[in-house]
Amino acid sequence: MTESLTIRRPDDWHLHFRDGAIMRGVVPYTARQFARAIVMPNLSPPVTTAAMGSAYRERILAAVPEGADFTPLMTCYLTDDTDADDLAQGFADGVFTAAKLYPAGATTNSASGVTDIAYIGQVLERMAEIGMPLCVHGEVVDPEIDIFDREAVFIERILAPLVERLPQLKVIFEHITTEDAVAFVESAGPQVGATITPQHLHINRNAMLVGGIRPHAYCLPVAKRERHRLALRKAAVSGSPKYFLGTDSAPHPRGDKESACGCAGIFNAPFALESYLAVFDEEGALDRFEGFASEHGPRFYGLPLNGDTITLERGKARVPDAIEAGGTEIVPFHAGETLGWTLRG
Repeated sequence: MTESLTIRRPDDWHLHFRDGAIMRGVVPYTARQFARAIVMPNLSPPVTTAAMGSAYRERILAAVPEGADFTPLMTCYLTDDTDADDLAQGFADGVFTAAKLYPAGATTNSASGVTDIAYIGQVLERMAEIGMPLCVHGEVVDPEIDIFDREAVFIERILAPLVERLPQLKVIFEHITTEDAVAFVESAGPQVGATITPQHLHINRNAMLVGGIRPHAYCLPVAKRERHRLALRKAAVSGSPKYFLGTDSAPHPRGDKESACGCAGIFNAPFALESYLAVFDEEGALDRFEGFASEHGPRFYGLPLNGDTITLERGKARVPDAIEAGGTEIVPFHAGETLGWTLRG
């Protein structure tokens, strides 16, 4: 039995830091494990210009613990009125690594998102020309569509036509949750990849709904049926370069989760690697973890691999019931559980 695993230092290709005191409280958890992270722009107000992206990056860097080597990779929040020139200049100047498509109303702080993809047609064409990746929250927001079907309908109505129209556009289908998404990514060309979260590998929708409403298992896109979870696990451990690590870690104050209208989001940053590695261990695929965590993502984005390494050891890692971040109590993923791997150091 493998007792330790040393891999190239990984990156997180999708997460939320928020801003202010909470951001300063959660950044150290990510900086401890990852060399880089794609940072989501859905603040209030959202990060819609290069100047805003640069300012947000500086606030994040100020929260990185002394001695930690961590680089935030910024994304631009697309709106119906996004300035293609500012976006392209931000990409050329290294402020933005990618742009993010939120269908308006799809998730936290997405009210300013895109109401119709036709409105950003020229922006997407410009991105394809300059090689700027597009990160996609893949759900429709039509109230007539069942929430468990929103991802599959998004593929049919929006994503498949987009990829067909702009095959050179590099697209990251973020936090996929269904076997439909896996099938789409598999059938698409090399310009389409996907991130997978730890929660969607561990839980199905029963975690939210059996034994009472469990708000800390609620995220968007929501966890689906067991067959979808199994399809995601198969994809993650497959060794395919199309799939890579993206936690979608999303901190919310405990009170905002445990309320009459609980916020969507799972805070998994403190034990992200231990959570992912538990899945690869259960699937007998420890030898494929480095590819998923450390290699597929940077290669898809066209960035260099990290040169340093980390080591995880088999052992007990107890996840606390709650974590304090910037004066706010947040319940982490796996709260109260004991995981079977620990990160050395």
